[in-house]
Amino acid sequence: MSETSVRFRIAEEPPARLDKAVARDVPVDASLSRSRLSKLIAQGAVSVNGVVVTDPRARVTEGADVQITVEEAAESHILPEDIPLEVIYEDADLIVVNKPAGMVVHPAPGTPSGTLVNALLHHCGDDLSGVGGMKRPGIVHRIDKETSGLLVVAKSDAAHHGLAAQFADHSCERYYKALVFGVPDANDPRLRGVKGANFESGNILKITTMLARHKTDRQRQAVLFQGGRHAVTRARTVQQFGTPGVLALMECWLETGRTHQIRVHMTHAGHGLVGDPTYGGKRKLPKGAISEAGLVALAAFDRQALHAAVLGFVHPVSGKAMRFEAPLPGDMADLLAALG
Repeated sequence: MSETSVRFRIAEEPPARLDKAVARDVPVDASLSRSRLSKLIAQGAVSVNGVVVTDPRARVTEGADVQITVEEAAESHILPEDIPLEVIYEDADLIVVNKPAGMVVHPAPGTPSGTLVNALLHHCGDDLSGVGGMKRPGIVHRIDKETSGLLVVAKSDAAHHGLAAQFADHSCERYYKALVFGVPDANDPRLRGVKGANFESGNILKITTMLARHKTDRQRQAVLFQGGRHAVTRARTVQQFGTPGVLALMECWLETGRTHQIRVHMTHAGHGLVGDPTYGGKRKLPKGAISEAGLVALAAFDRQALHAAVLGFVHPVSGKAMRFEAPLPGDMADLLAALG
């Protein structure tokens, strides 16, 4: 396997530890994250003034000559596939795509091909500098197969590390559009009795629970109040449909990012998503509440009506604030038109 060499000098007032000094001063275009650098030190791939150093706590002085030997990223075992992608933004470090409903993000035993990762391997080709020593796109967050919308994917190790940190500390901006049954309202006495649900100013519904895999159905998540993982969702009504209101287009945003979070939380609040096959996406509406055309469109909508509409983050390499928006996909837009 071929290799490249990254060489640089330690700048003024270096941190006391080698791993921290190297992480601070390594050239940005080397695209090496802190975690990758730590592994390279342990593997004996880092030399200081011509001497290999494997102790990350070793002291290093200003002006020290550092050389890092980096093996060329290995090819991924996942096969590239020529699948069309809607690319919203792309540079050397990351790519933002608008994923269609029906596409799985990452290969799994039941879905070994036809995924977003397969498509990205073909689209990016040799532009992938490597994530963790492998030529692969760095997936830092996912959306469900039948959810459409925006995803950011790392193309370099440094971008993967920086994006993962932002998703871990919940500093990314993520807004979804969801069509739900009913119209959440602060004056609804039923909602006031739902544990974990309350309203903030501006009629914003806030749902705070724990989430964990369902005990008997491994495909579902369940709301808990002891155990599990902390989850917070906020939602506000954008538009309501029917007379009286029987459906609402909601804008939902995440303080945390758990599996199925919006779908589970809105169902827990009594406002499940239209078309959601896992959490009950069908409900009988009062006669005459919406038109016949609306009823037909509603019955034909066969996925959860959920779209990742806004994604914001700080570019992990340039430090620039970035924000992207994706309009509703055709099927959701057509459904709203039929209801409207």
